[in-house]
Amino acid sequence: MKRIFVYLRPHVPRMILGVIIKFIGTIMDLFLPWILSHMIANVVPLKDMGLILLFGLLMLVCSVVAWAGNVLANRMASRVARNTTECLRHDLFSRISYLSCRQTDDFTIASLESRLTTDTYNIHQMIGMMQRLGIRAPILLIGGISITIFLEPVLTLVLLAMLPFVGFAVFFISRKGIPLYTKLQKAVDAMVRVVRENASGVRVIKALSKTEYEKARFSRVNQDVVDRETKASVTMAASNPLMNLFLNAGLTLVVVAGAFRVYEGQTETATILAFLTYFTIILNALLSINRMFVLYSRGAASAKRIGEVLDTPMDLQQGEPDHVDTPYHITFDNVSFAYHTGRKEAVSDISFALKKGETLGIIGPTGCGKSTIVNLLVRFYDPDSGSIRIQGDDIRGIPEAELRAKFGMAFQNDVLFSDTIAENIRFGRDLNEDAVNKAAECAQAAGFISEIDEGLDYHLTIRGSNLSGGQKQRVLIARAVAAHPEILILDDSSSALDYQTDARLRKALRENCGDTTVIVVAQRVSSIRHADHILVMEQGKAAGYGTHEELMQTCEPYRETSISQMGGGDIGE
Repeated sequence: MKRIFVYLRPHVPRMILGVIIKFIGTIMDLFLPWILSHMIANVVPLKDMGLILLFGLLMLVCSVVAWAGNVLANRMASRVARNTTECLRHDLFSRISYLSCRQTDDFTIASLESRLTTDTYNIHQMIGMMQRLGIRAPILLIGGISITIFLEPVLTLVLLAMLPFVGFAVFFISRKGIPLYTKLQKAVDAMVRVVRENASGVRVIKALSKTEYEKARFSRVNQDVVDRETKASVTMAASNPLMNLFLNAGLTLVVVAGAFRVYEGQTETATILAFLTYFTIILNALLSINRMFVLYSRGAASAKRIGEVLDTPMDLQQGEPDHVDTPYHITFDNVSFAYHTGRKEAVSDISFALKKGETLGIIGPTGCGKSTIVNLLVRFYDPDSGSIRIQGDDIRGIPEAELRAKFGMAFQNDVLFSDTIAENIRFGRDLNEDAVNKAAECAQAAGFISEIDEGLDYHLTIRGSNLSGGQKQRVLIARAVAAHPEILILDDSSSALDYQTDARLRKALRENCGDTTVIVVAQRVSSIRHADHILVMEQGKAAGYGTHEELMQTCEPYRETSISQMGGGDIGE
């Protein structure tokens, strides 16, 4: 909750003004029963119509001031809640954007989405309600008790005797409620994950006729959310009937004791009437406080989850600059890495060196560590041992923005955004139309783009679902080469291209990216056979390294793959 107070600090002057306005409006509410009691006891017996109208006008003024004050204070409270949540959501999104891949894996995408939406909404509700009810309810409670003590001290003692029971019930139930809401949010995370998977994999689900299976899977996680929310809600809802029980028991005792006091002439009927009105005000104030505790319990659980993300330290800290003189552009020196501590290494003892402008092809079966090498080079993760250098500089000592600016990347499962083809290629960079056209031509995307009526202005749907697989990959490659990067990474990004288009793409890259160091991750030998160096991966280790001709002689896994795919001959250029 400390984090929330930090975000509320800039709004303290507005909140103080809102408290003053709310205080004035609430005091006016408290005056009304007292004025009514005074009228019944002292003014009405005088039968002075002018005086009665004067007090009636006074009650009207109090009502208008109370209404106006509460409306104005509530509007100010809503504005504070809105602005605070906006800043909180912005900072949370910014922090999520800079989480390392390891940290994102730990939190999971579904959980981060839930924290950014549901949890921030709970914070918004809590801040708004705490300002609206958190000021009004205590004033009504304390003010109501103070006035009843002035009106009828004996009956007030009966009321006060019930308050410890009410306080204990609220405290005990709220203490149970916060952990339940934390578990509820975790269940929501699981449901969001299933919804994301179903939405992104809807074609696979339909193609394999697994709709009923996915319905059952969603039903399970949905039922888990329902069960947890029911348990949390029932637990917190128990406070209302308990409070009503205690307070109505107190009200019964007040009525009985008041009847005896009126009968004995120790108090007046008007006083009892005012007392019962104040008792109702106090009861409503306590119910409002109970409602605040429910919202606080939910908000506190959400604040804790948001704080876990905001307080997560930067995982990939920039180290001290470390430079060695080397003729190589990219160097991997005995690099090993495991995604989880204590688990099997994803890559082990990987070493290679590339000069500027050379091309490295990485090939191997699924899960052998090809993409891991790329992730380490871009510094999505830090290696557990060994070093990675670019132009002799250890990448851990290069500022993140400077490091990432060296790369142009296209991944097999990369993302196209709901925008025009031109903007997807430009991607926020200052690239003119000529640069975009040249990138499209190099990526072999100009052909199909020219066949579309809108051309580069053709608007893509989310994830580019209105393009074929090969078309999407060509747009992604165009994005990668558009800014003429120092290092170009194509991670299995041509798997949907036919052999001829793939061959034309490789030729265009040689002609247009002569000074660019290129790393190509591929499943097809034809995509990397012309590379200056080829790294053959098998179970996280280097099974071979050299040119195509060398590996055909020295690396049995590579030779078998080449023969099975190309029959020992050549495909493409």
